[in-house]
This record gives sequence, structure tokens and C-alpha cells, in this order.
Amino acid sequence: MERGKRQKQRKVLLMGRSGAGKSSMRSIVFSHHNAKDVRRLGATVDVEHSNIRFMGNLMLNLWDCGGQDSFVESYLTNQRSHVFTHVAVLIFVFDVSSRDAASDMLSFASTIRALHEFSPNSKIFVLIHKMDLVPADQKTAVFQEKSDGIRATCEEEEFLPEQVGFWATSIWDQSLYRAWTQVIYFLVPNAGTIENMLRKLADLLDASELILYERTTCLVVTHISRGRGKKNPFTDRFERLTSILKTHKHSMARHTGTMVSEVSFTELLVKSGKFMFFITRLTENTNLAVVMPNDEGAFNAARVNVSLAKGEFAYLDIIEKKGKEAQRTARESIAPEEDTRGSEDGELSSQGLNSDR
Repeated sequence: MERGKRQKQRKVLLMGRSGAGKSSMRSIVFSHHNAKDVRRLGATVDVEHSNIRFMGNLMLNLWDCGGQDSFVESYLTNQRSHVFTHVAVLIFVFDVSSRDAASDMLSFASTIRALHEFSPNSKIFVLIHKMDLVPADQKTAVFQEKSDGIRATCEEEEFLPEQVGFWATSIWDQSLYRAWTQVIYFLVPNAGTIENMLRKLADLLDASELILYERTTCLVVTHISRGRGKKNPFTDRFERLTSILKTHKHSMARHTGTMVSEVSFTELLVKSGKFMFFITRLTENTNLAVVMPNDEGAFNAARVNVSLAKGEFAYLDIIEKKGKEAQRTARESIAPEEDTRGSEDGELSSQGLNSDR
């Protein structure tokens, strides 16, 4: 397959008042910083641009915009069309501990007014940040109050309710990853195709859950839950695993003397009395986590079958260029209409994806 395919860029604005925590979260998510280390970061001057390759041909063109008043005024006046044209996503960060909430809201209103002028179909993710500073028994009420006021402002600026999402975040827990996972899911152009392929693979493996992670950031792209996996009461388990994987990468970097960004692993296995779990490379840019019942035979067969399926999932990196034909081919090769698990030769496709457990 041609690897020099055209990049599909998505412009993402990261905005908010100075000190809201924008650069800190960006550094944690994309630059492998620990929460305790971001205190050393200085204030962002004007705009810091980052081009982040994500999921094959998806390129995030991230604009981290400084929140000082002089910079914000420049964005809204002489740089207005340059900043707000062709925006796919606006991530606006509110500091929940801010003592100047009125000015924060005015800045937000001016920002989305400019956004509506130049990119009216964009998606807005509002992050109510630094929620760790709010007492536990007040978090829900504080978040709801802030969200209601911001939602009213969005409606005044003619943004539809489905265009705006609200997330309570903190750099000290997995809530930050949950919010950014939603951003990534919105931006991935072939999420539906990915989920269809994963669902067929989950049925084949008899897996409780499949979770697809972006390899570098460890952010969840999407997941499939079936059977017992749908009854799991821990709704933040995917983001918790993101946090665990990032911590593991830091630990590996310390023990090997390498950069965190260069750390990788071939396979990670976990076995317990109630379930079995492994995470392995699926494509050039993704890792796949598989949660299985406590059955050694099925577990070993699943590892083999995922390895055999990697060639089919390579379509994740070329679907956008090849279009509908590639999507159809990928779906058919990984998941024919009939159930082949009981076939005599145990093959799922011409690639020989063995389904015999």
C-alpha cells in the first residue's frame, strides 16, 4: 500500500484564560509529562502550533493559544479570520477556581462568536478544569452550575446543543483522558468502520471487551463491550488503563535510560482468577487490549487470532484515501456474513484468521 498518502488534517483550537491549565493538559496528553512536572511550564506566548499524527492519516493541527488579554484581543481582531477559519474543534478551558468568572464568560462569548462567524459547524468541548480543587460533595453541583451558564451563552451564539459537550477535568486523575478521548473519537474519520471490524473480531474471540488505543498517547480511540463486559460497573476503566499505561511507559523509560516517547512494548499480559487480559500492537499507530474469560485455551487462541488479524486492520491507516471500496473490502475480509467459527478448516478469511478455540 502506498504510505505517502495525503494527510487528513483537523484544526483544533485550545483556548481559555491565562492560567486555566491548557498547556499543562496538552503536555500530559501529548508530551508524556507527569502532572507533578507541569508546574515548571511557563505561560504560552501567542500561539504554539503542534502537528500530531494520530491514527494513520489523521493529523491533529493543534493550536495552543495563549490566554493573556493582549493575545486574546489579537485573536479576536487582526488575526480573527486566520485563527478561526477551518476549525474542526474548539477546546475551551475554564478554571473552576477563577476569581473573575464574569471576565472568563465574556472571553468565551467573544471566542465562540468569532468561531460561529468562520467555522459555524465546528464542535465545542468545554472543559471545567481543576475540579480537584472543589470539595467532593460539591463537585456535581459546581459542574452543573458552570455548565448551565456556558450552555446558555452557546445558545445565544446560535450553537446547537449537540455541538457542545461539557467535561469536568483535572490533571490529577483520569478525567483528563476521558475528555480528550471524546475529542479524538469525534475527529477520527472512520470510527464507524473501526467499530464494525472490532465487533466482528470480538465475536470471533468470544472476548468480553476490545479496547483500541492510540499507541503514542495511550488515548482510547474506541471500544467494544459484550456479555459480561457490558455489566462492568467501572465506567472509567478505559481511562484508568490509559493512566496505567502512561505510568508504565515512564517506569520503563527510567529503567532503560530512554526517552518516554521512544518507549514501547510488544505485548503485556495479565491473568487473574476472574479474567485474562492482554494488550498488543494492532497497527502502526494503535494497540489493542483484549479482555477474556478465565479460559487458558481461549486466551491463547485469541492471541494468535489477533496476530493474524493485524493485516486486515492495516486498512485503518488507508481507509480515508481508498474510500468506500477499501471500507467494504476491510469489513468483508475481517467479517464475512456467515459464522465461520464452526467451519471445518477454522478459517475466517483468505488470510487464515483461525477461529478454532
